[in-house]
Amino acid sequence: MEPLPHGLQGDPRWSLAQRVVGGAQFARSLLLSKFLLYVVSETIRGRDSEITEHQIGVRVFDRPPGYRTIEDNIVRSYARQLRKRLAEHFAGEGSEETIRIEIPVGGYVPVFIQVADRNPVVNLRREPLAAALEMQPAPAVAPEPEAIAARWNWRRWMIAAFLLLAYSVAIVWLTWIAEAGIRASHRNTGSTHPLWAALFGGPATTYIVPADAGFNLLEDLSRRPLSLTDYIKGGYLDLPLSGVDAHSAEDLRSQQFTSFVDFQIVAALSRLQEYNPQRVFLRFPRDLRLDDLKNSNAVLIGSVGSNPWAAIGDSSANFRIVYRQGMQGATIINMRPQSGEASSYLSHWNEPAHETFGLIAFLPNLGGTGHLLLLQGLDVAGTQAAAEYILRPAAIDPILKRATRSDGSLRFFEILLRSTSIESNSAGTQVIASRVY
Repeated sequence: MEPLPHGLQGDPRWSLAQRVVGGAQFARSLLLSKFLLYVVSETIRGRDSEITEHQIGVRVFDRPPGYRTIEDNIVRSYARQLRKRLAEHFAGEGSEETIRIEIPVGGYVPVFIQVADRNPVVNLRREPLAAALEMQPAPAVAPEPEAIAARWNWRRWMIAAFLLLAYSVAIVWLTWIAEAGIRASHRNTGSTHPLWAALFGGPATTYIVPADAGFNLLEDLSRRPLSLTDYIKGGYLDLPLSGVDAHSAEDLRSQQFTSFVDFQIVAALSRLQEYNPQRVFLRFPRDLRLDDLKNSNAVLIGSVGSNPWAAIGDSSANFRIVYRQGMQGATIINMRPQSGEASSYLSHWNEPAHETFGLIAFLPNLGGTGHLLLLQGLDVAGTQAAAEYILRPAAIDPILKRATRSDGSLRFFEILLRSTSIESNSAGTQVIASRVY
């Protein structure tokens, strides 16, 4: 963003925007802060006509100049969050401000509201520096570190308890649908889909392996990622869980928890025409063995942080997910970038609405006699984007057409997807890179 002209640096609207992004509602959201400062600065410059969805996508979210807003709704998604954060800020720590910022629905040009009469300020007079400083609210007294820690721990364990309950319900339903409810015969509705025929057709066994959400929580709480080798050895049983009571720790180490998104994916797979319940088995990651992946097909759901078996594709995959130190998010590494591609992709995982990435990989199994389908993401929304994309024929068919040999068999392939995570749900998914081998 261009620096403001020197004469506008004292503008109270700009000072107000700076105070807003310095508040608690924006402290952990760099993109929302950048969004607000951009539209405010353009308004101060008198360039309201430049405040469009496309320009915001290019200037704030680094989209290419030729991107199409109809296919990528990231600006609209963040605008909803921005309106919400502004309302929360001015209802809380910004409640003493005499001017407030609002962004009316239907556009992105901010208006400045005088609190007394609630009328938009069209030509707000620039005050002298002293007057502008008088508008600054008194500094808040920072809470003690102990209070912050206590409040964070309470919220963390309330969230953990809720997740555990949700995961328990999900795994019960997932098991019921995948191993009982789907045993009814499937109606033949047309020609066989080549991808699903490769995974579910023929005499070979196929395993569907959802994520191990309890393991992921163990890694997050201990801030220690474990390798597949350590996972197979049960290394998660020894991860230190400081501050976790013995009963909760035992549940995380022994119970089978998965996510609702994984439940939805398994349910969708079970409705495919090619699905054969007599040869398809659900396996929890802790119960899977290396031999299972030598002579069988498998669908692996989740990245290495929640399903360590996904690591078996790293030896032949171009796109790989690597967790950062301390489990502070993950990155997709592009081993051999092609023209126009980045060498790595990451997401601002701690923001309510953020850009995320998903991976689809169709690869050989360990014995070279079968197939693996990996559905992964940098977060839950990324994994959801991968599954939704591959289950939508109109989306996946162009790549399958490229990958189909003359005899009808499939070459192996990888697809890198970009999506927007809105409260852990994917939206606006697009292919940004692919490989066919």
